[in-house]
Amino acid sequence: MPIEFKDLGFHESLMESLDAMGFSKATPIQELAIPQIIAGKDLIGCAQTGTGKTAAFLLPVIDYLVKNPSKEKGIRAMVIVPTRELATQIDQQMEGFSYFVGLSSLAIYGGGDSMGWDQQRKALEQGADLIIATPGRLIAHLAMGYVKMDTVEFLILDEADRMLDMGFYDDLMSIITKLPAKRQNLMFSATMPPKIREMANKILNEPVQVNLALSKPAEGVLQSAYLVYDTQKLPVIKHILKDKDLPSIIVFCSRKNTVREINRELQKAGLKSRAISSDLEQNEREEVLLAFRNRKLQILVATDVLSRGIDIKDINLVINYDVPGDAEDYVHRVGRTARASTTGVAITLINEFDMSRFGDIERLIERVIPKEPLPEALGEGPVYDPKKKFGKPGSRPGGGGGGKGRSGGGGGGQRSQGGSGGQSSGGGRSGGAPRGDRPSGGGGNRDRGPRKEGGPRRDGGGGVGRPLPPSQPSGDTPSGGQAS
Repeated sequence: MPIEFKDLGFHESLMESLDAMGFSKATPIQELAIPQIIAGKDLIGCAQTGTGKTAAFLLPVIDYLVKNPSKEKGIRAMVIVPTRELATQIDQQMEGFSYFVGLSSLAIYGGGDSMGWDQQRKALEQGADLIIATPGRLIAHLAMGYVKMDTVEFLILDEADRMLDMGFYDDLMSIITKLPAKRQNLMFSATMPPKIREMANKILNEPVQVNLALSKPAEGVLQSAYLVYDTQKLPVIKHILKDKDLPSIIVFCSRKNTVREINRELQKAGLKSRAISSDLEQNEREEVLLAFRNRKLQILVATDVLSRGIDIKDINLVINYDVPGDAEDYVHRVGRTARASTTGVAITLINEFDMSRFGDIERLIERVIPKEPLPEALGEGPVYDPKKKFGKPGSRPGGGGGGKGRSGGGGGGQRSQGGSGGQSSGGGRSGGAPRGDRPSGGGGNRDRGPRKEGGPRRDGGGGVGRPLPPSQPSGDTPSGGQAS
């Protein structure tokens, strides 16, 4: 029997916000994590996307802050996330949860103009109760010397595994050295590789560990796959979408040029689709996402930047144009559908070069995914053999090698381990993310009208998302190197 929020002893103003949002029962990760956080313990939580982990850390932190007001002005809680998309999502949830509470919050990520930078600076100087920041942007502000961290009582690292994959380890440790030694630390990660445990040992103090459904798609996801040659992929997608009255579909690709190609072909077929990748400016990305959320846009063609951190409800279908480079990334792509106990469909297109990796996915999720027959008009596809390795590294014709472990677009062939012919946008597990879709940061305020003196919004605001002029640091790549 799920725990109800009213039984957790939350402050009445927080309960009023939850009631207004229609939230009454805790999800499993919330049941496990919230009591431990309320008890003041450090925590490391392993939970997949769509399980409610954001509320698992926001609600007890909000509850503490409102029950224990501070007379000293300054930042009291800090949430650090890998991407501006995730910062925006958490900012939106913070806005809802704190609607009747009266706490101030600010989302800080790169990609803003000088006005956005100044708004963030003033808000940081004034001291928001809670900030949600990407590492690069926060480091840029810290370098200016006006951010005071001695009042921080909570440090929350969300999507910690992704931050390490993107090369933010040094930035994270630099930020942490500026925090008070006495604080409560919370770390959430979708996966728990050794490097995450190593970092946890350095940051957390005798943490409680909470594990929930490690790297497995939600039960509500109906998964299937097609065995195809690259030339058959677009015809299969058109076949899948033909006469389907599905209002919300995402097609995931590993490379930006593939995103553009697929979007063009879908639009030629008369389908309402838009492409989204790091090629778009922040305001353009937000415009596309808003149209998709509001069902004015049926199909979103995206790189892996959307596979984590974007909370769009009721997605009916996810199509993986290629097999993700890492088995965990498959879970995050598929996790865009069947969120919050709903149901959805996830279909993956597997060419002859991706079979081994798809076999890794099936072993990880402990499930054999059904392989659907191709339409007769398309002819035969390859025979599934996940144990067989095809081709030589770097020998893939047509679409090029792609990034590490990524499928090239358009042509067949083996993926190069060094990436000889195009960067991936999804990122490998070997350190820094490829340049293709690493977020370039930005201040997370959506346009809600003027804010007095650029200060933090009292109901969970953020900064402004436009490109910074060359004189201002843009933020969201690791400060020690380039986004390669």
